[in-house]
Amino acid sequence: MSHAFFDLTFTPSVKRAQEHFGTRRNYERFEGGEPDFHGLTDAEADFIALRDSFYLATVGETGQPYVQFRGGPAGFLKVLDPVTLGYADFGGNLQYISAGNLSYNDKAALILMDYPNRRRLKVLARVEVRDAGAEPAMAATLQVPGYRGKVERVMILRVQAFDWNCPRHITPRFTAEEIQELTRPLDLRIRELETEIEQLRNALAHGPKA
Repeated sequence: MSHAFFDLTFTPSVKRAQEHFGTRRNYERFEGGEPDFHGLTDAEADFIALRDSFYLATVGETGQPYVQFRGGPAGFLKVLDPVTLGYADFGGNLQYISAGNLSYNDKAALILMDYPNRRRLKVLARVEVRDAGAEPAMAATLQVPGYRGKVERVMILRVQAFDWNCPRHITPRFTAEEIQELTRPLDLRIRELETEIEQLRNALAHGPKA
């Protein structure tokens, strides 16, 4: 059974590079037979639901790749079904490079990072860019409750394949919220010690005089 992600990305030039660098034999076993992609599993859906950002790569008429960072509250990229993702696109710097590229070539690649746990998910998809005004029901589905910003577009991603990367060379990074959660036991212990110190000071100040 072939790996769908490799079927889409291992072009003849990629295979020649693998031959040159001595890794071609490692990947030949993933070729031939029916593709293994039947949709995102619970593992991918759970991973995506916890992400607060991703990187989106598109290509325009000149062949120039463009990578855009997209961020929001955790779970703003939603799994609509095993082969469909979606997110609400808000106004930004008004350049519309990704939207324009996708109107020419609807193929895109996403990278979703979990820096603390050194995990990385790559997704290949075909993307539909729809005006939010023409898709009020979908815009409401993709809107993030409590998140300020007007939804300008709804982005519908038809997943073609995915692949998990190894953790090598991923430097762990933590958000302010993650650091607060990790240090919470230390904060509690510090408060306990501060209370004990204050009690000892009061006992010394009000204790028996010599």
